[in-house]
Amino acid sequence: MISFCLALVTLFAGYFIYGKFAERVFGIDKNRQTPAYSMNDNVDYIPMSWWRIFLIQFLNIAGLGPIFGAIMGIMFGPAAFLWIVFGTVFGGAVHDYFSGMMSVRSNGASLPELNGKELGIAVKQFMRIFSSLLMILVGAVFISGPAGLLAGITSGYINVFWWTVIVFVYYILATLLPIDKLIGKIYPLFGIVLMFMAAGILVSLFVNDAPIPEITSGLANRHPNGLPIFPMMFVSIACGAISGFHATQSPMMARCLKNEKYGRRCFYGAMVAEGVLALIWAAAAASFFGSVDGLQDYTAKLPENANKGAEVVNIISKTWLGTFGGILALLGVVAAPITSGDTALRSARLIVADFLHISQRRITKRLLVAMPVFVLTFIILFFIPFDILWRYFAWCNQTLAVFTLWAITVYLCRNRKNYFISLIPALFMTAVTSTYIFIAPEGFGLNMILSNTAGFLITIFTGILFVCYRNSLLKSACPDYKNPK
Repeated sequence: MISFCLALVTLFAGYFIYGKFAERVFGIDKNRQTPAYSMNDNVDYIPMSWWRIFLIQFLNIAGLGPIFGAIMGIMFGPAAFLWIVFGTVFGGAVHDYFSGMMSVRSNGASLPELNGKELGIAVKQFMRIFSSLLMILVGAVFISGPAGLLAGITSGYINVFWWTVIVFVYYILATLLPIDKLIGKIYPLFGIVLMFMAAGILVSLFVNDAPIPEITSGLANRHPNGLPIFPMMFVSIACGAISGFHATQSPMMARCLKNEKYGRRCFYGAMVAEGVLALIWAAAAASFFGSVDGLQDYTAKLPENANKGAEVVNIISKTWLGTFGGILALLGVVAAPITSGDTALRSARLIVADFLHISQRRITKRLLVAMPVFVLTFIILFFIPFDILWRYFAWCNQTLAVFTLWAITVYLCRNRKNYFISLIPALFMTAVTSTYIFIAPEGFGLNMILSNTAGFLITIFTGILFVCYRNSLLKSACPDYKNPK
């Protein structure tokens, strides 16, 4: 329990201390007009209160990842607690904050445009395709998951197929309607449900004096299948520490931010809130069954095709919170992915509209851009199994984070700011994603030594490329770069 409490305190302290540092590095301008006013179109660019933006951003990014990912990640042992805390404060929150604020300074530009501006036209073209497909993949994943959970709640009344149709129809409306008409109105309610769920589980941890694993017991790998902590754990726990998907959502909220001074609350703060959510569920999963070993034994007995994360959430919620609390908790788990899936498809529409330069003021133009997105989502949803979708989404998600972190680093370097704040996580996540694709069964399936070596060499190579870029700045049109005033 001591390690868990210290982890919670560190997350909150990270927001006030390191978050403030990130804000100073970026250099906010409270008097600068934001895109919400300069480009107001009453569809995507609409001024909204900071607390509403915070809730929308939090629900956008708090999908299945910080809950199911944390549950699966804690099987590696207490090392998961360290990754959630330090990954959130120094990686994920920095990633989300700078991607959001860079978008604010670029008239609400979507992620491919931001990354392409810093990393070149080739990256821009690649990111346009990659990001669009990833958003469609997220939309499909976050239809399938909630539909299955809802079907379990309404067993005997509404089956998975009809829940899939219902969720899909909602996604279509959320993608096409002005952001304040549907998303802006129902997200606060979803936020209350999700926060109730997290608060209920947190209180239960203390009331039941749950035996949460202590970091002092050792950081040895405890995964039942022997998966290595590096890089597997750092991909398993993505949304609860750092996730490239978040950077696709930040520009959406950048179009609604009233003042740059609210950026830390809405972007950095939302990521810290997600880290708290992931930490709570990691602790609950490890403690409810008596230990990490107990969690592993329980999940091992589940049917092979069962959604293990959902089953763990179900039994913990019903046991600790009772029937009513359990239903609300499950609804919170359902609301989280739904409110990520709808904005994923909305983000796909915005990305496509941006690079095709199609105005989104008229509903007919929005429908023109969104129809191919809906068709592709439907095809993926019904023809590719969920477990395959999730495995490829996890790696693509972290790869997107790598591109974004490098774009942030180049942006800070180009603007003579402290680029080490993003350089260090960029190097680390480059090592994680490159090693993962070499060692993972869905990748090259190489052994650990070859995979780690290849990942290390790729990381060194990207670091050298950045040093060359930095040196080119020193020799270019800024002869006083070493001593900026």
